[in-house]
Amino acid sequence: MSVQTFGMNWDVRRGRVLVAAVAAVGFLGKMVLAANTRGPADVYFFSQFARHIEKVGPIRIYAHPMRGLPVYNHPPLAGWMLLGLDRIARLGIEFGTLIRTPACLADFAAALLVFEIVRRRRTVRTAVACGIGVTLSPVLVPASGYHGNTDSVAVTLALAAAWLLADRRSPLAAGVCAAVAVSIKFVPVVALPALAVAAWRGGRREFARFSAGLTSVLLVLWGPVLLTVPGALRANVLEYKGGNFRLWGIVKFAEWLGFTNESIAVLRGPGHFVVVLICVAAGVWPAWRRPDRLPLAVAVTLSVLLLLSTASGVQYLAWPVAALFAVGVWEGLAYSVLAGVLASWVYTIQKPTRWTYDQQVLGAYAWAALLLGIASGYRAIFADRTARPGEAAVHAPAPRAEQTPTSVN
Repeated sequence: MSVQTFGMNWDVRRGRVLVAAVAAVGFLGKMVLAANTRGPADVYFFSQFARHIEKVGPIRIYAHPMRGLPVYNHPPLAGWMLLGLDRIARLGIEFGTLIRTPACLADFAAALLVFEIVRRRRTVRTAVACGIGVTLSPVLVPASGYHGNTDSVAVTLALAAAWLLADRRSPLAAGVCAAVAVSIKFVPVVALPALAVAAWRGGRREFARFSAGLTSVLLVLWGPVLLTVPGALRANVLEYKGGNFRLWGIVKFAEWLGFTNESIAVLRGPGHFVVVLICVAAGVWPAWRRPDRLPLAVAVTLSVLLLLSTASGVQYLAWPVAALFAVGVWEGLAYSVLAGVLASWVYTIQKPTRWTYDQQVLGAYAWAALLLGIASGYRAIFADRTARPGEAAVHAPAPRAEQTPTSVN
């Protein structure tokens, strides 16, 4: 092994340890926040969902009437998670702390994951900055440590699936990871086509292994519910369009521009499915053209989903944080600062579903930063850069017999 190679590997190891250390401190800080705050209404709702699941099980919960609670719109794995957390809570651990633990753990994993994605495409120093940026993001601190929904978990798993497929060449594990992601929160479903396209570009064997991992887990988790209460699952989860709040993005812009309530209703109704198709296309195209940069394609997909979302929720602001840091430091930082100030500001008021006009304006600036980050992401996907000293090469998935193998630094 040459001295240069040894030094490069040592830098990667040192960077990985540094990111892990900062992420560990960040995890502990968020857990302290979770243990010492009541959290928003979602914490209470989850505790009540868990009690009902204890009575009827995580399968029939979709058809079970729960007076005084919002619609149960969570995929099947979330029910099993709530059942487990409820039983752990009986040991004397506060449920409010437990329900926020998965999101805090996901942020820890996301920091390491972003480091691994970036260091293969940029310098180790940039990768360290991006990984630490995820940990210190002012969006994820309140979103995970205070709110504690499953958004961060699903997003991290979706990025992990892309990393496993493109960088680790583990299509079976990638398929399993993707299935778990959409089974804990349905949001990453828009990234599944991009993952499938990249697997197909890797060859029939890779596609078969990815499909096997994906379908086997989906059958185990979704099969019993589909066989038992298919109508309730479709209405509550598959066709869920979010709340009726007009706080963020294109719905808010439509209201400011004077669109009628009927027009906005169309945007939130049939227009919701158009948005989903656009998000899918946003990931499929770069995944087909540059399968070696699949993590960035998935990152862009998740970011476009929030950009065009017709639903509003403070916790949704967490969707593109790790994704934008996977694109670059400034992309993640610009969005995180604006959206983080917004999230912290909103969480200090009594009801996070009621934003003031000034908060909505700040949300518009965060939306603009998100748009610029997405544009930068596309530029990074399609730019042909010359490798810098110390950067690791990233190889595209194994090409078909008639294709010529390529590598991108």
